[in-house]
Amino acid sequence: MREILVPAVPVWNIVLRTAVVYVVLLALLRLAGKREIGQMTTFDVVVILTIANAVQNAMVGPDTSLLGGLVAAAVLIGINWLVAAVGLRSLVFKQVLRGHPTLLVNQGTLLMANLQREGIDPDDVFMAMREHGIDSLAGVKLAVLETDGSISIIPAGAESFRTSPRHHMKALRKRE
Repeated sequence: MREILVPAVPVWNIVLRTAVVYVVLLALLRLAGKREIGQMTTFDVVVILTIANAVQNAMVGPDTSLLGGLVAAAVLIGINWLVAAVGLRSLVFKQVLRGHPTLLVNQGTLLMANLQREGIDPDDVFMAMREHGIDSLAGVKLAVLETDGSISIIPAGAESFRTSPRHHMKALRKRE
């Protein structure tokens, strides 16, 4: 019963390992881009599950105790809460974590350089257009890859956005 409850390594070791794994994974997922977060494919789910399994030993080491696992889980939840709280208070930190929206379509024209930089297939834009009831690029004023990975579509002729796309993107950045 003791091996179930008492960690095989010091608790501070589990806390430190878990914190380092969290920070590294957060950085790697952020570098992977917005698409990875908002538009997960089956492949992406498999990668996430595999990463979770791969880093488990990095977090708790040789420990298999109940307490060790609970400490690691508590540290992950605590760091996540801390990151969210700091992100709400610090505009710079929030921008580093979330990034900026990216313009994908401007006045019916696909911006291929932006699509390529974000790893977005044009078919993903066409799917978002269909979801908004738009059947051609000519019907799109703006398509924006949001910071959460979703694609927002503003139809051609929309009255709510009278500014230029450049001004619209600046306004989007200021809202973050």
